Amino acid sequence: MHHTIVPVILSGGSGTRLWPLSRKSYPKQFLPLLGEQSLFQSTVARLRPITDRPPLVVTNQEHRFLVAEQLRTLGREDASILLEPVGRNTAPAIAAAALYLLAHGEASDPPLLLVLPSDHDIRDGDAFRGAVQAAAEAAARGRLLTFGIRPSRPETGYGYIRAAEPPLPDGGGEVYPVAEFVEKPDAATARRYLESGDYYWNSGMFLFRADRYLAALEEFSPDILHACRRAVADGRPDLDFFRLDAAAFDACPSDSIDYAVMERTREAGVVPLDAGWSDVGAWSSLWELSEHDEDGNVRRGDVLCEDTRDCYVHAEHRLVATLGVKDLIVVETPDAVLVADRHASQDVKRVVARLRADGRHEHMDHRKVYRPWGKFDSIDRGERFQVKRITVKPGASLSLQKHHHRAEHWIVVSGTAEVTCDDEVRLISENESTFIPLGARHRLRNPGKIPLEIIEIQSGSYLGEDDIVRYDDHYGRERDDA
Repeated sequence: MHHTIVPVILSGGSGTRLWPLSRKSYPKQFLPLLGEQSLFQSTVARLRPITDRPPLVVTNQEHRFLVAEQLRTLGREDASILLEPVGRNTAPAIAAAALYLLAHGEASDPPLLLVLPSDHDIRDGDAFRGAVQAAAEAAARGRLLTFGIRPSRPETGYGYIRAAEPPLPDGGGEVYPVAEFVEKPDAATARRYLESGDYYWNSGMFLFRADRYLAALEEFSPDILHACRRAVADGRPDLDFFRLDAAAFDACPSDSIDYAVMERTREAGVVPLDAGWSDVGAWSSLWELSEHDEDGNVRRGDVLCEDTRDCYVHAEHRLVATLGVKDLIVVETPDAVLVADRHASQDVKRVVARLRADGRHEHMDHRKVYRPWGKFDSIDRGERFQVKRITVKPGASLSLQKHHHRAEHWIVVSGTAEVTCDDEVRLISENESTFIPLGARHRLRNPGKIPLEIIEIQSGSYLGEDDIVRYDDHYGRERDDA
């Protein structure tokens, strides 16, 4: 029997364990860590043999243009993008997706939702497709299914699912009842789980009917459902996105789908999956997944290794050399360098927490930051000044804006700039410059057919990106919305 499967891709994570490549403004799912495509793009591409329905992506508003651009490069402009004003974990995100789909033409034939995190890697696409197809009938009959990964080692970093016997009658022998969900175990317990053959890693991937999930949420976590109903009902389209109502979603309890529904329902089933799965959760995972040299090293960029074994070395913009070391993670970016024991890479999030507590910015942004109109690279900064190299796409423009605490000096390196400064509009060519006084309403636009590159020198008492008042913006951004 044919069943309508709609992919729901959850893209709200920050990937702190893959710092310094993964930052809050550009997290790991948007990075090409294992090939030319990002993890997000690979997730979308993996769906084509499974369903012809366009995906629905749930993401936060800060990443909306990243999502839209990466979908565009895959030719998936038909995807829907649902924007969360705040993060509320997986149960509300999936509820909002289900409600949105049912409100937009799916009520007569409730679809099966294939819920996937955006930052996982699956090497065997055929095995994954087979598991989804095997589970579809049981899901169509009302089962709430999760995919359990056959464990290959006594892993302490994952939660586990214990399967019960016999297989469910509506699952074709491929779906088992869930006996229990268990938290991340210690090493001895993980070895016992592996030896028993009854336990699977909890993958965070699900398949169920949209209406059945909402009914279970009504039974076990009604506060979440009611808040999400208001958030969708009071939400609004915004360009190519749909914004959930901020007040309603902010009031929603934060909970995972495991705690809110799966651990409490009697309709839970687990589908065993052996497809080369990884959540790419740490640098050690990337070392395992990547191609090694004869000494067990993974080298990315301009890297020189001498007497080095079993290391992951990543160089972004300069030579990185290692000598007489083993089992290290070395990651170099323009503004930060990480050196860590490969076996302790799960704890990189502690570094991010320290940066946050110390009020530093390196956990938030890369030196190079992408915007819908182009990008900027923070070349230098100091007391009361900052220097950026700004690139504006042909035909694109920044918002009409002003700053309360800084003035700006623009020097055109290449291309032609159309500069608005209060009531004056003029063209600035290569090797010419202009000054934007503090408090002036201004806009930068590229009227040409080649990228516009300028050097911007900011000076003032406060240089934060949130010192901005927007009067007119082509991208629907608000005052403090990047």
